[in-house]
Amino acid sequence: MTKQKTKVTLVGVVLAKPGLDFVYEGSVCPECENCKVRKVCHNLQPGKKYRVVTVRSNTRHDCPVHHEAVVAVDVVEAPVVALISADMAIANSRISYEFSCPKTGCRSYRLCRPDGIIEGEKYVVGEVLGNAPEPCERGRSLKLVELRPV
Repeated sequence: MTKQKTKVTLVGVVLAKPGLDFVYEGSVCPECENCKVRKVCHNLQPGKKYRVVTVRSNTRHDCPVHHEAVVAVDVVEAPVVALISADMAIANSRISYEFSCPKTGCRSYRLCRPDGIIEGEKYVVGEVLGNAPEPCERGRSLKLVELRPV
């Protein structure tokens, strides 16, 4: 397995802990437009899940969003646990993830539409974790897997 390439970005001091996962949501306030560190703070892809690998320094930058300031960190795209069709749940296979279930009231809905997955993007099926925790309301055979970015 190859080592993932890290990316330098800025996160709030409270979030700057190795191993912490977060979903980057994009620019959140108008104050970001005139910020001197905006390009480093907003260099991730909105909707993707990332994991803090290392905190780069204790240098803090004031931020109107993160009240205790932001610091530089190295991040990688984080794996996401999701439900996929059982016939696609083959370790080390590549899939294109599609959100196909409209049943928002289903107990497994958050696993079928997990945060951090971008519809239509390609992922590698990492570990197959087992069967779905609940039977699919649509009668589909599903497996719980760890999806990794390609």
